[in-house]
This record gives sequence, structure tokens and C-alpha cells, in this order.
Amino acid sequence: MIHFLLMRLATFAATLAVASVVVFAVLELLPGNAAEVILGDTATPEAVAALQAGLGLDRPPLTRYAAWVGGLLQGKTARSISYDTPTAELLAERLQVTLPLALMAMALTVMLALALGVYAAARHRRLGDAGVMALSQLGIAIPNFWFAILLILLFAVHLRWFGAGGFPGWTADTGGSLLAGVKALLLPALSLALVQAAILARMTRSAVLDVMREDYMRTARAKGLSRRQALLRHGLRNALIPVLTVAGLQFANLVTGTIVVENVFVLPGVGRLVFQAISNRDLVVVRDVVMLLAAVVVLVNLGVDLLYAVVDPRLRHAAA
Repeated sequence: MIHFLLMRLATFAATLAVASVVVFAVLELLPGNAAEVILGDTATPEAVAALQAGLGLDRPPLTRYAAWVGGLLQGKTARSISYDTPTAELLAERLQVTLPLALMAMALTVMLALALGVYAAARHRRLGDAGVMALSQLGIAIPNFWFAILLILLFAVHLRWFGAGGFPGWTADTGGSLLAGVKALLLPALSLALVQAAILARMTRSAVLDVMREDYMRTARAKGLSRRQALLRHGLRNALIPVLTVAGLQFANLVTGTIVVENVFVLPGVGRLVFQAISNRDLVVVRDVVMLLAAVVVLVNLGVDLLYAVVDPRLRHAAA
């Protein structure tokens, strides 16, 4: 198990190293000049050159890459060009919105998907199964930003149960509270969870149906267990392996793919931050955000691999 963990950590480090090279190289190839964007079209060449020197853009690319990676390894980040603030502070502030949003969306996704997937599998080739599959197909076809607009029209405009956008904060210092923060993120989380729950429900149904055809399930039924008891006691846990794989990828996608929904609901999260940074050509923020998202994806995949061993004892014995 320790050898497996060390191998995964080595893969994690190598993936981040390759990602840092790719991110830096891609941003270097982008046309335009950040100093010219900041100063505007009326800036003199002398002013542009001075600002480039101040931002370190006049140094060779390898020198800037080494300084960037070295700073990240030391826990130090460069200052944002637009906000004049270290990117670590910006990301820490914006993650207070994006991370709870992703967790809420993932919780809704798992609850809906497991309930619907198991329900459909237990009623295979019956009306309930057909209804769940039809709803899941509809959920996959609906874009989450369009569903977000529908939620705003229904619950914010007509019923007035929720606000149409914005985030009050988690504490009274910012004019909000825990309840107000959860309420502000509920509609965005629901709009994000729709597509993910539809995909995961179909995956859960397929995995449960495969498990129910196994010999040990027939043995459990022969011992007197009902179909539901055999499924809950023996089948569901074994069906979770492929479900965990998809759920891990979905959580990473929820963290990295909130740009559109955060802009629809005007949420001050990481997605909105990177959107504004791209508009302002704040490459310092863009590259640090992309590296953070890459690290999140790799960490989630590492966590899923470790969960495999928890769910399936065969993997623990194989690793040992």
C-alpha cells in the first residue's frame, strides 16, 4: 500500500511539473503585451518599456519560468497586475465561494444519482426505469447555464425565494451569515448538479445491473434475501468502483468548470476571477489559477484511487 501511495505521489509531482511547463509555454505564445493593455493605446514606448521592466516581462522566458516555479515551491506568489495583490490572497478569497459551491453541487449530484440509479436498476425494464432514463437524457441535453437562467426566473423573479445573484459572505463582518451563504449558493449548485447527476445516475444504473448478474448475488438470493436486501447488503458496495471513478472526475470538473455559472449568478469565485483576468490580460493570475485547477484535478484523482482500496478489499490485498 505504501509503495502504491509513493507511486501515486510521484505521478502527482510529475503531472504538475509537466502542467507548469505547458501553462507557461502557452501563455508565452499569446499575442499582445500586458504592459500595453494596462497603460492603454495612448501610452508612450518609454512608459511601456518601464512597466515591462517593473513587471519583469523584459527578462528571458526561462528566467521568468524558474522564478515562478521557485516562488510556488516556497509558497510565494507574484502580485496580480490588475489587483496589485498576491495571487495567493486572491485565490484564498475566491475559493471561499468556489469550493463550497463545488461541494454542494457534488453532494446534490451524488444524492440524486445514487437514488435514481439504484431505483432504475431495481425496476429494470419497467416504467420507473424508463422514466429515470428519460429524465437523465433530458438532464444531459440541457446546458447548465440555461438551466441556471430558468432557476433564476422561477425562484428569484416569480417566487422570490432566493436572490438573483451575488454572494453576501459567510460571516457578519461581510454582511452575511452561514445560512445566507448557503442560500446564495443553492441555485448555482443545483444548476451545476443537473448534468452531473444525469450522467452519474446512468453510470450507477449500469454498474448496479452488472453487479446484480454476478454469482454471489444469486447466492445471496438463494439464501433467502430479497432483491432489495441483496442489493443493499452486497451489490451496492461492489457497484461503487466505477461510480467513484466518474464521481471523482465530476468533482474535478465542478471545481474547474464554474466559470459560466459564476458569471450568471455574479458570484465572486475562481471562475469569475479567471474570466476577469483573461479580459484584463492578467497573465500572472491566469497561470496561477490554471496551476491550482490542475493540482485539484490530480489530487481528486489521487483521492479516488485511495477510496478504491477502502471500498474494495481486493485492492488492499493486491496492493499488500
